[in-house]
Amino acid sequence: MRSLLAALFSFAALVMFLAPAISQAASVSKSPALEVSAWIPYWSSATGTADALAHLNYLSEINPFGYIVQPDGTLYDPMGIDSPPWSTLIAAAKAKGVLVVPTVMWSDTTAINNILSNTTSRIALEKTIATLAFQQNFNGIDIDFEGKEAQDKNYFSLFLKGLYARMGNKWVVCTIEARTPVSDRYDGTPPADATEYANDFTAINKYCDRVSLMTYDQDTVDVKLNEAQQGLYMPIADPQWVSAVVNLAAQSISRRKIEIGVATYGYEYQVVPLQEGYQYNLQWAFDPDYATALAQSLGITPTRNSAGELSFTYTPTSMTDTTPDITPTTSLQNATTTYSNTSSTASTASSFNIVWWSDAGAIGDKLYLAETLGVRGVAIFKIDGREDPRLWSLLPKLH
Repeated sequence: MRSLLAALFSFAALVMFLAPAISQAASVSKSPALEVSAWIPYWSSATGTADALAHLNYLSEINPFGYIVQPDGTLYDPMGIDSPPWSTLIAAAKAKGVLVVPTVMWSDTTAINNILSNTTSRIALEKTIATLAFQQNFNGIDIDFEGKEAQDKNYFSLFLKGLYARMGNKWVVCTIEARTPVSDRYDGTPPADATEYANDFTAINKYCDRVSLMTYDQDTVDVKLNEAQQGLYMPIADPQWVSAVVNLAAQSISRRKIEIGVATYGYEYQVVPLQEGYQYNLQWAFDPDYATALAQSLGITPTRNSAGELSFTYTPTSMTDTTPDITPTTSLQNATTTYSNTSSTASTASSFNIVWWSDAGAIGDKLYLAETLGVRGVAIFKIDGREDPRLWSLLPKLH
């Protein structure tokens, strides 16, 4: 399938519609002041480490992704980080002065509460992570605990405080969910619990050396932006939304610590027209080569949408027996979820699919934002050899 995609993908054919956005972004994003970090997923070890090795000159930090916290508070290493290709990448990164800051990830809501709410188990986890950082001679650790509930806010802050004290001169990087301003999330009066958050931004500013905002997977969270659109709108990350998220975070977190998270993937939805608006049924996640190959096979030229990302629509029934069988390629989990920007009933119009993704031009917009908003840099999720290769032409060489 990879060979089929490569055959269908024609760089020359795409340059004409991509070049304007890329050249505009490049004119404002070559500043060496920006830090650039990148997550490399364990499930794409071979291609991810090779991608990072080829582009170390553009990176200030790499985040092997990563260690997983188990329900009992121990750490599992699905990467095999002590062995090639990870050990090769880490040695090369250190030789170039690129920081090595592996991610410790956790998304088990119940276990997070059980471990962090207990003083003994919380301190044990702090010690386990700090010991790992020193034994492996990492430059720091990236904490990515997702799925926390508001009841765990103070426990998480205590954990960060303890970990920060144990890490000495090594970095504590915190990867946290994007927080959309309450006024943009609701029509009318927000509910009473609208500001009950699982992250204490003041504590995060105090105990984290860098803060990576997960400013992607926007979907329908910004109701005001959704309502302002005249057409289809299911962004990965609209720059207007990203700006609002960053400016809100910056009220409590130093801009010189903040990194804007940027995505290198996209989503395909089935779109059901409603009497007012649309319903979006998520089909799958994909990497850019799927979208460009599919567009080319259908004779469609993708266009840059209102969020500055690329998209196109098609009807699955337009695919004929001679249309190549193109399978979505991604290392993200695929799911089927329904999103709707209205409660209206369905119209008589037929459904269709929309393919929407973050390409180099869209990432260039985020580089521009990082500079204009005065933040520390950008954090790329993810690099594994499947991102838009034009991304690298937008970044300055740091080494």
